[in-house]
Amino acid sequence: MSSVTQTAATIDDLYRHDGKAELIAGRIVPLMPTGRRPNRVAGRIVRSLDDHAETIARGEAYTGGIAYAVPRLSSGRESFSPDASYFVGPFPANAMRFVQGPPTFAVEVRSEGDYGDAADARIAGKRADYFEAGTTVVWDVDPVDRRILKYRADAPDRPEVFGTDQEADAEPAVAGWRIAVDRVFG
Repeated sequence: MSSVTQTAATIDDLYRHDGKAELIAGRIVPLMPTGRRPNRVAGRIVRSLDDHAETIARGEAYTGGIAYAVPRLSSGRESFSPDASYFVGPFPANAMRFVQGPPTFAVEVRSEGDYGDAADARIAGKRADYFEAGTTVVWDVDPVDRRILKYRADAPDRPEVFGTDQEADAEPAVAGWRIAVDRVFG
């Protein structure tokens, strides 16, 4: 019986991967496409973030197609591809390449398969990775319960919960930006 040694994937391999994926522990992990509602929710957040970034002339907002390359984390993760995000820079010299470094603010919108104990553990693990990489604020957006949980790096176990008839913020990652929760969920 022969054994085959597999070479660990790299960021360069991720560039050649067809479709959205993240690099974790030397493996390219494809990310499933999302459904209509989670995609609309992410789109509303990106539009609002982008308008704010242009108004204050600081940072850039990105859709779920972006990749952030980070130094290997304790989990083995080397990249992120959040559903929506904001980054203040520095920006890559080659604008066609991945952003180097973590998002300043990351948004993860739950899809149909992102509910239950196993999903909660997976989402908490990714949130811990964001904070280890240097992300300041992470949102866990729940389209079913119509709420946004805001986690801050300086208080990762004490989320602030925003529900209907409230405005959510991403302070201190995105100064001055707010969005009505009712607008997020339409």
